[in-house]
Amino acid sequence: MQHPPPLRLAVVGCGVIGRLHAEVAAHSPDLEVAVLVDPSPAAAEAVARELEALGAPAPRVHASLTEALAGGGVDVVAVCTLSGTHASLGLEALEAGAHVVIEKPLDVDTAAARRLREATAERPGQVVAVVSQHRHDRSAQVVKRALDAGRLGRITSATANIDWFRTQAYYDSAAWRGTWALDGGGALMNQGVHTLDLLLWFLGAPVEVVARTARLAHERIEVEDVAVAILTFADGALATLHASTAAYPDLGVRLQVHGIDGSAVIARDELTFFHARDAEGEADQAARELAAYPAPEPGYSNPHLAQWTDIVAAIREGRRPSVDLDAGFLALATVRAVYLSATLGEPIRVADVLEGKYDGRPTATGSAAGD
Repeated sequence: MQHPPPLRLAVVGCGVIGRLHAEVAAHSPDLEVAVLVDPSPAAAEAVARELEALGAPAPRVHASLTEALAGGGVDVVAVCTLSGTHASLGLEALEAGAHVVIEKPLDVDTAAARRLREATAERPGQVVAVVSQHRHDRSAQVVKRALDAGRLGRITSATANIDWFRTQAYYDSAAWRGTWALDGGGALMNQGVHTLDLLLWFLGAPVEVVARTARLAHERIEVEDVAVAILTFADGALATLHASTAAYPDLGVRLQVHGIDGSAVIARDELTFFHARDAEGEADQAARELAAYPAPEPGYSNPHLAQWTDIVAAIREGRRPSVDLDAGFLALATVRAVYLSATLGEPIRVADVLEGKYDGRPTATGSAAGD
């Protein structure tokens, strides 16, 4: 059977993450970067040269998405711009008839994200996906499969720690970093949302959030560099969430899930512990579970490529992608619930955030009374 022609991709935003998506596309037989979009011609041309060095065809270069869409020849748009612009650009691409892939987070504003969600519901033939590549890690697949099979029993608790470190120079490197308007938050919204998404994938939607935030190690930013929250789930399970960019020398990410019949630990994207009652006696249960998921084949491979493979399949098969807009919206609403709880000093119901009760409500680092 002849392989179908590659989908023509427009990458919007040629910074670090846009460059990565272009590189991934260049290594996929299912994608071809047809267009690069960036207001900086130098940034777009640099990525174009990298693509040509990889043997990919030279893409068109445009300064705006509007200009790129007017030129035609685009099947999929990857939005890799500042977080506060994601939903509006996604909506523009969707209304032009393209499939849409949005980098994390979905947006910084729940009202803008909801408009995109409503527009997506009106266009069932178009795929809208949110990037959360770690769902495709072998470690995450093992834990999710065990949870779905009930092998860990009733889930009682979970902990999600994002113990990262960012220098002051990192925040000073661009005026938008650390701003509510374009970054949407700090350690949790920017660095921690991937781990939060895994937590929600494992445990489902939280009912209520109680949180505190602080800015303790950085200057000239509006947002938090430490966030701590307790999440309550419908079945009574509790989870703690800790996100920091002030944890020197950077301890990475650790996610633990505990149930009455087993526990699992993912640290730095690896399954470091797995123990289920139904497999007691096994010397190394983690290795046994991972064996069901073959290691990546030699050559270019990363979780972004795995997610893109799923997105392409969703487009061609007319189904929902594994990480759809609803998943991204839930993660955004949960982050917003953390910030709202910290600002208002009270518990926040995630359903209220999803439904728009707090749309437009300003948030602050620390509480409304001060830092």
